[in-house]
Amino acid sequence: MAINVNEAIEKITQLPINLKYEIIPIEDAENRICAKNIIAKVCLPRFNNSAMDGYGILFEDKDEELKVVDTIFAGDNNSLVLKKNQAVKIMTGARVPENCNAIIPKEDCEYLSEKKIKVPNDIREFQHIRFIGEDIKEGDILINIGEEINFARITLLASQGISHIKVFKQPKVVVFASGEELKLHYNRAAEYQIYNSNTPTFMSRCKELGAQVNFIGQARDSIESIKELTMNSLDADLIITSGGVSVGEADFTKDAFQELGFETIFDGIKIKPGKPTVLGKIGNTYILNLPGNPLASALIFELFGKLLVQNLLGAKEKYHNFIFAKMSEDFKNKPGRISVLPGYFDGQYFKIEEKRSPGMVSTLRLCNSMIILNDDVSFIKKDSQIKVLPINWKFFEENSKDFLTYE
Repeated sequence: MAINVNEAIEKITQLPINLKYEIIPIEDAENRICAKNIIAKVCLPRFNNSAMDGYGILFEDKDEELKVVDTIFAGDNNSLVLKKNQAVKIMTGARVPENCNAIIPKEDCEYLSEKKIKVPNDIREFQHIRFIGEDIKEGDILINIGEEINFARITLLASQGISHIKVFKQPKVVVFASGEELKLHYNRAAEYQIYNSNTPTFMSRCKELGAQVNFIGQARDSIESIKELTMNSLDADLIITSGGVSVGEADFTKDAFQELGFETIFDGIKIKPGKPTVLGKIGNTYILNLPGNPLASALIFELFGKLLVQNLLGAKEKYHNFIFAKMSEDFKNKPGRISVLPGYFDGQYFKIEEKRSPGMVSTLRLCNSMIILNDDVSFIKKDSQIKVLPINWKFFEENSKDFLTYE
């Protein structure tokens, strides 16, 4: 019996996952999921240092003529202590003298002679000094378990002298095709046959999301063939198939799964398109069977399959987020089931793609996001506020826009 959308999401995100880990160089950790809290072992800055090229002084000497007694470069281990009416020439990043309490940019100084300067009297105490621990304190949590490693977090790791990091192993996903009426893209299709676009779609998307993906071939239209491919894939964390779970005479997938001890988690979702979506498991391997229609299967994967992969990755953030937007035009909808509508979000308005029949393959090329309408929505007015869910989210635009914020 079909379940509602929220029930499906709850079941997917609460599935028990047997996460395993490995230790890898931080240079290889991009897009991986951290498997251990990373704690700061050193403060940043590690010492009080200058934020400018200039002169370090005692704040109380700001109205005096100052003698330049030394020069401190970044990396110097200089233990100088300033005396009254003394200044030290200092470079950006250099350790400041212990009692120095102001840095004067060199362009703001008045040069009286080669070794004598005068500084403005409108300076602030402690200006242009970066203090120990103001960025990171020893003991701070830098990265939490379940957070995705990106370039900014790699910066944190490198700043602590961390060369390797413990991450969860990438889940293994196996994709196989079913249905002899479909031809794989590297085979020749007769004029009465069509190419299987679903399998490359799932493979590519799972790779983008951070999984290891294997393709093991195409099943013939028989229970034994599907069983063979399934049994060969039970070392995977997830098997993805599409089609073959309706009541047609040539739909053998469900029967094959049942003969292998398939445990159903849900059988159908009250949604359009994509109602015939099945999730279950055989042993420790989850199996997601998506609709056969290309657009329907791709949208259902974006809404549900993506959450399943996030869970298998060990990610802490595994629920959909959204951006508020406005509808670009009036839209009439047939209520009754929750509806998934792909379209294009331009940063302000969302426009529903007109070509969105479940069997189409060209639609998502034109889309970067989708909206999900509740089952009682029959009309959305132009300029109404809506919630946009991303599909592909490198958020660029063909034409230049002014992205500055003004008062």
